Formats: sequence, C-alpha cells, structure tokens
Amino acid sequence: MTIIEIRNARKASLYQLLVLLSLSTLIFGSGCEHKAEHHELESKYAVTSPIKRDTLTTREYVCQIHSSQHIDLRALERGYLEKIYVDEGQFVKKGQLMFQIMPRLYQAELEKAEAEAHYAEIEYRNTKKLAENNVVSPNELALAEANLDKAKAELSLAAVHLDFTKVRAPFDGIMDHLHVRLGSLVDEGELLTTLSDNHEMWVYFNVPEAEYLDYKIKVSEDSALRVKLMMANNKLFSHEGEVNTIEADFNNETGNIAFRATFPNPKGLLRHGETGNILVEAPLKDALLIPQKATFEILDKKYVFVLGDDHVLHSKQIVVGAELPHLYEVKAGLTENDKILLEGLRKVKDGDKIGVDFIDPVKVLSELELYSE
Repeated sequence: MTIIEIRNARKASLYQLLVLLSLSTLIFGSGCEHKAEHHELESKYAVTSPIKRDTLTTREYVCQIHSSQHIDLRALERGYLEKIYVDEGQFVKKGQLMFQIMPRLYQAELEKAEAEAHYAEIEYRNTKKLAENNVVSPNELALAEANLDKAKAELSLAAVHLDFTKVRAPFDGIMDHLHVRLGSLVDEGELLTTLSDNHEMWVYFNVPEAEYLDYKIKVSEDSALRVKLMMANNKLFSHEGEVNTIEADFNNETGNIAFRATFPNPKGLLRHGETGNILVEAPLKDALLIPQKATFEILDKKYVFVLGDDHVLHSKQIVVGAELPHLYEVKAGLTENDKILLEGLRKVKDGDKIGVDFIDPVKVLSELELYSE
C-alpha cells in the first residue's frame, strides 16, 4: 500500500469516529432531556391544610387487675392435713369444706369439756336444792353456778377449736394453687391456698397530676368517669368500668395518683393479677388536626414542611397536644390557613421549590378515617 492510500484510510477512520461521537452526543442529549422532563413531573407534591374539628381523644394508662376480694386461706390450728376436698383452680361456694386438719386431739378436748360441763351442771342442781332448804349458804350456790358457767365456756372453746380444723370457703370464689399437700404437718397460720372473688374486678391505674386536676374540674360529684379496658391480647373487654375511688395521696417520686375502676366480670374472663390498659375518652373542642404522616422528627421534636406563597418549602416546628389514630392535635406552630406538605417528605429539603397538588383537608381526613376502619 502506498503512502497516499495509507493517508486516505486514516482520514476515512477519523471521519467515522467523528460520526460516532456526534450520534452519541445526540443520544445522550435526548436522554438528559427525557430525565429532566421526568424530574419535572416528579416534583409535583400533595399539599393540604390543617382542619379544625370537635373530636375525642383517648388516653391510655397501664393498669393492674385485682379481684374485689383476694385473700389467703391459712390454717387456724396446728396438725396433720388429713383431707383436701378441692383442687387448684376450682370454683368454690361460700361455706364449702376445703381442708380438714386431723381433729382427734381437739375432739378429745371437746369430749372432756362436755363431761366437765355435765358434772358442773349436776353439782349446781344439787347445790340449788340444798340452798332452797337452807342447808347451804347462798354464796355456795353462787359458786356452783359460776363453776357451771366456766365449764360451759370451756366447752364452747373446745367446740371452736374443733371447728377450726375444718377450713371452709368464706365466700364464692376461685382458689389458687395448693401450698401444702395431703399429710403435711401444718402450723397455726400456715398458708394453705388463696381465694379470689372475681365477679367484680378492681382495676388500678396511675394518673398524672395535671390530668387528675382536669378530671376533678370536669366530672361532678354526682357523675362517674366511664372507662374501657384493653386486655393484654389487644382486645377490648366487653364491659365498661366506672371510676369510683381515688387514693388520698400523690406518689412524690412519680407525681401520679392511683385511680380504681370497677368492672363487672360475669363470665369470669378477667383474673387476679392480669395487666392491660385503661382507655379514657376526653373531648377536644375546636382541635387543629393534621395527618401524622405529614410530620417528621428531629431530636424528639416534631416538624412539618410549610409551603410559602412562592411554592418554597420551609420546615417548621410544631407542638403536639393529643395523639389520635393517624392524626395529631396541634397546640402551636400552625394555623388553618397554612399549607403543609402531605407526602414525599423524604424527597425534599428545606428551601426546595415544588409543584403543588392541593388536596382538600376534608377529603384527607375522610381517607384517613376509612383507612383506620
């Protein structure tokens, strides 16, 4: 190949390279234009305004559930446990025999007391006849009568001790597990089992001082606060309770005071020692509401993006009062006339200018309520 032919081949290759570069530039430019158009479409965000409504807020308090009567059943006499008539978890009726402590010693003491009382009665009768015939003095008759009264008292005491060997249920209730076994030697006062009356349950929960004062101001003496119980399985208990007792003193360490609500428990679902949450509904008048999803947090403080007249976003701190399902009550930081960013909070930053798609707050609220159902 000659030098001229080599030069012509180089020129042809260079021309082809320039053509390829031109095509690449056109393709890249068209792609950038496409991406720019796409970014412009994505920059339109949903915006809404706060709305004022009368509503209810629900406050939750951790609670402890107790039987209205929960007692220890203890042995009243010392001896061997001869019989157990009940089982763990059993429902027992008032007066039902539950335990029998070996009664032989106490039976013998009763028989001895009966004999002594019988002897004293015979002696009294004889002395009375002699006194009527003026054989003995009135003082001797009085002494015989006193001996009879003493013997009767000892007989009654022996009967009580014998009866103490039978442990009976003091009220209708459910017994807990056994602390002793058949044949055990039990001492006087030793724990046998516990008994719970569950037809009514006492539910205790602690209320902060400010909320206690609100309660005392709003609730009159003739009315009672009605509350609901959320059980440990996140199900509502089927019956409402009534707050009828407040403790006398505040806890100086926590600043709380204990409330007690009484719940009917006809089916026996609730048991002593359970836990749950008390739900107290409180009215909110003219509450300024915004969706929770329109907020974000920085160092435990809540913010929203407020839209200016020039469509520029500015972050603004708000003060949240009550928390409702999917909503916040705003105490400070916003007005009804403000416009806040509803969606896409993670895609923007303070100072960004955006396109606006305004959504009526009534529609936003209705969609949130539909979602909560």
